[in-house]
Amino acid sequence: MDELSINHSHFELIQNCINNYFDLDYSYFLLSEEDNFISPNYQVAFGLQFNAIPCLLLEKYFEQQNIVEIPFFLKEIEELNNLTHMVLLEGQNQYKSLLLIKESLRWKEFVHSEYFSTTLDFLANIVQMVKKSNETHLNENHYRKLYNMTDLFHSTMDINVILKNVLHTIQENFPTFHVELILSNDQDRQTTIPIKQFDYLSERPSAIDAFVSGNITTEQAIDLNCSLLNAPIKGQQAIYGILQVSAPTSYVFTHMQKEFIRMLAYAFGNALENAKLYHQSHRLVSDLQLINETSHRLNMNLNMNEMLKFLQKQLLKSFQPMELCFVFLENDVCKLTDPSTDFFKTPQGLEYIEYAFNHFKKSHDSMFIADFNRLVSKEVPFKSIMAIPMIVEQRIYGFSIVLHRDAYFFSFDSYKLMQSLIHHSSLAIANSMLRSQLQMMVDHDHLTKLYARSYLDHFVEKSLQNDDSGMFLLIDIDNFKRINDTYGHQVGDEVLIQIAQLLHNVIGTRGICARWGGEELSVYVPNILDDESFKLAKKVVESIPKVTNPTVTVSAGLIVWHKENRPEFKTIFLQADTALYYSKNNGKNQFCIYDESLEVTQ
Repeated sequence: MDELSINHSHFELIQNCINNYFDLDYSYFLLSEEDNFISPNYQVAFGLQFNAIPCLLLEKYFEQQNIVEIPFFLKEIEELNNLTHMVLLEGQNQYKSLLLIKESLRWKEFVHSEYFSTTLDFLANIVQMVKKSNETHLNENHYRKLYNMTDLFHSTMDINVILKNVLHTIQENFPTFHVELILSNDQDRQTTIPIKQFDYLSERPSAIDAFVSGNITTEQAIDLNCSLLNAPIKGQQAIYGILQVSAPTSYVFTHMQKEFIRMLAYAFGNALENAKLYHQSHRLVSDLQLINETSHRLNMNLNMNEMLKFLQKQLLKSFQPMELCFVFLENDVCKLTDPSTDFFKTPQGLEYIEYAFNHFKKSHDSMFIADFNRLVSKEVPFKSIMAIPMIVEQRIYGFSIVLHRDAYFFSFDSYKLMQSLIHHSSLAIANSMLRSQLQMMVDHDHLTKLYARSYLDHFVEKSLQNDDSGMFLLIDIDNFKRINDTYGHQVGDEVLIQIAQLLHNVIGTRGICARWGGEELSVYVPNILDDESFKLAKKVVESIPKVTNPTVTVSAGLIVWHKENRPEFKTIFLQADTALYYSKNNGKNQFCIYDESLEVTQ
């Protein structure tokens, strides 16, 4: 039986006795609770339409006598329009209550009898005694329920069970009220119980006040057509949310109700905190294992792509984002990496990258956004964002972003874990970047940015083993010494750079271009037909005079090979050099294709 039913059953018995004895058609009690008169009869419309009447508003009518006619404003209430009088009942310790009646002949006789005053005192004490008895019974009932619920809380660490029992206990005691659990964002999302996320930007001031102060607050929410009670869900370490109870408009929560809800919210807060700490300890062990595994793998001399793919796998497994990216910063330019999802290659995805980039230009702090919609003026596809910078020695090398469509998807614990993962990975990633840069310096010629001779040798050697055909073009600038002597070595360097750029443009990604040494350059293209080789060599030789300033020509030696007759690694260079020598000796500004007759000519 709920609290309101208990109150009603006892006072209904007293009302029936009064009605029968005095031949009354109607009678109602109003009991004082704090500064208001309230009805214990929950079945009547009056109890729902006008739950509380300020005591001072009615007490002023009893300055001269204990019985007066019903005031006009009470007559306007449908449930009370047939009543004629109200009687002030003053019990012990100045406790006051009201009896509202429809006068009868027998009642009139009683009012003028010598027993009227004594009977009123007796009735007042009975009403007060019944009210105290009800409160005692309700308190016992409340504590029994709290004890049973607390006992259950200590026997489980299941968040679902805890939430379900809190809601059940409230609804059992207040079946006509609506109850909502408003929990802060750092709580676990994995629950089947409907809860609301606490949001400072949208919560009512009374709810925020309860959350911040840790005290119960009440509000007559006229815009919501209800009366609200906000009880902080408080543990030993923090406040985890609000237990919000919605009652009919103008309903006044009694002191006993407030105390019961306060204790219930406190028991819930402690149970939630214990469960949270329990799960947090398990999660910390799991997180430490994850960080340790990640750090171990990232320090195994993996290349950059392997590192990022492994890190991508860890982030997807731990946080279940819908989109993910890794961005590196090169001269204040964002470079998207391959392990990023395709969304970040779209205009919408680039907006997220730009937002994070602008943030990290001003601050080294990580980004944790629960609802991105609140920060931008348009609807966005992904509302939850975590963006963590990769920092080594106070310098940001890049950042990682994870996104989810739903607002408040990532918990604060997830945010802290991602910070740890990225920060532990940053040094390994920065070292890998430095190794890549160092390797690039080793593999490339500093002046022309073409590949170095050592890289070319390795590339050609692998191609001779694995490919079906190939071409090698060895190029020498004609009369290059004259350019250096006439214009200076700086101009000579510019000519080399111009030719290198041409080779890049002509060859593209089909093969590689390298600086052979001095004024000699080279081109190697695998898996190419003979006709294509000849056209490519001709294009290179004919284009160089057009792009160089001062104009220079080149002589070149070309060798082509097929899998049926694979040449030796050293042989291919010797043969190309022989063809180049023939070009030089026969007029320059041309290329020569190697064949065995050239050996005889030399």
